[in-house]
Amino acid sequence: MVDIGVRAFLPGSQIDLAPVRDLDSLVGKTFAFKIIKINHRRGNVVISRRSLLEETRNKRRENTLSTLAEGQLIEGIVKNITDYGAFLDLGGIDGLLHITDISWGRVGHPSDIFSIRDKVEVLILKYDQERGRISLGLKQKTPDPWTKVEEKYSKGSRIQGRVVSLTDYGAFVELEPGVEGLVHISEMSWTHEIRHPSRVVAVGDQIEAQVLHVDQESRKISLGIKQIAPNPWDILEDKYPVGSQMEGKVKSVTDFGAFVGLEEGIDGLIHISDMSWTKHIKHPSELFKKGQTVKAVILKIDREKERLSLGYKQLESDPWEGDIPERYQVGVTATGRVSKIAEFGLFVELDGGVEGLIHVSEIGPEPPAKLEEQFELGQEITAKIVKVDCEERKIALSLWDHLKEMEQGQLDEFHAFQGTVDQSLGRAAQTTEETPDEKTEAE
Repeated sequence: MVDIGVRAFLPGSQIDLAPVRDLDSLVGKTFAFKIIKINHRRGNVVISRRSLLEETRNKRRENTLSTLAEGQLIEGIVKNITDYGAFLDLGGIDGLLHITDISWGRVGHPSDIFSIRDKVEVLILKYDQERGRISLGLKQKTPDPWTKVEEKYSKGSRIQGRVVSLTDYGAFVELEPGVEGLVHISEMSWTHEIRHPSRVVAVGDQIEAQVLHVDQESRKISLGIKQIAPNPWDILEDKYPVGSQMEGKVKSVTDFGAFVGLEEGIDGLIHISDMSWTKHIKHPSELFKKGQTVKAVILKIDREKERLSLGYKQLESDPWEGDIPERYQVGVTATGRVSKIAEFGLFVELDGGVEGLIHVSEIGPEPPAKLEEQFELGQEITAKIVKVDCEERKIALSLWDHLKEMEQGQLDEFHAFQGTVDQSLGRAAQTTEETPDEKTEAE
C-alpha cells in the first residue's frame, strides 16, 4: 500500500523492471509513480513504478540506438553473468561481452573478472540492427600482445612466468598479460615419469622455463622446465662407458627383462636374452627379484631414445667361444638333470651349467603324450649329444639314440655270452663221444 494522499495499491509486478523479492525493504521509501487505474465508485487506485522506468528506459534506448556504431567506446553496467560471457546494460539496450573477448589471456569464468553492477568501458565490435544484437569487446581496447611474441620470446630463450592453471597434460604459464605458454608434462623432467603436473608445480608458482617453439598464428608457445638443467643422458656415456660394470637395484621385472636403477631417474634394461650364456631363461624372475642388488655390464646407450641396455651374462666370458665345443662333442654321452619340462621337450642341465634340449622326437619311439607323466624336475638323465651349434648356442641331445646304443651293447654282450656257452657245450659233446681208452688217457 502506498500513500499518495489517498491509499493506493502497488502490485508487485509494477514495483521495478526486475522482480523484487524483499518487499519489506521498500517500506518508508519515496518513489515516483504513475496512476494506471482508478475506480471512483469503490475508491480504488492502482499505481505503477515500472511503467515510468520503462518509459525512461525506452528514451535511453532510443538515444543509445541513435548514436550506436561499431568501433565506439561505451560504458555499460554488468547486468547478468553466464558461463559464456557477461551481459551489459548500455542504456536501455543490452550487449554481450563474450568470454573470448574479455582478455587476450585465459579466462576461467567471467565471474572471475566481473561482478553484478560493475561499470565497464567496452568496445562495440558488431551491431546487428535487425536482430537487435550487440557484441562487445574488452580486450580489443589494448593492442594484441601476440603481434610481437616471436620477437620477444625467441626459440631457446629463457623466461620467468607464473603458473595460472594445471591440466592432466601440462601447466599453463603466463608470460605477460594475455600471453601464456604450455609446459607439457613430458617437458617437466629428464628422468622421472610425471603422472600429473601438480607433482612438479602449483598454481601461482613463479617458474623459469625455456622457449621450445612459438606458433604466433595459432597463439601457442611451447615451454620446457627440464631444459633448464643439463640432460643426464648427455653425460651418461662419460660416466658409464660401454663395456664398464655398474651396480644397482632391480626396479621392476617384466616378461622380457629386468629394469635396474643406474642412478636417480635412469634405469637400464637387462633383456632376457642377455641373462645367461648357457641356460634357457623362461622368465626373468628365475634370476632377479625386485629390490635385489645386481651387477651388470653397460652394453649400449641410446641418448636419443633415452634407453640403456645392460648385460648380466657379459660379466663372464662366453663359454661357447671357450671350452664348450671341446667338452661337449657330437656322439658322446652326457649326464645331467632335468631343469625344465616343455611341450616340445626336456631341458637338461649338464655339467658346468650348460643346458641341452632333448626334443620330444628324441625321447623314444613312442614318447608319452605328457612328458610330466614320465619325467620330473631334477631327474638324472643320460643322453647322447647329436648336435652342438655354437653359433645358435644350442646342444641337442637324444635319449632314444642312447637307449638304442645301450640295447645294442646289451645285445652284443648277449651274443658274446652265447658264443662262450656254445663253445663250452661243444667241448662237452666232444668229450662224450671219446673211446674208453681215450677217455682214460684224457682223464
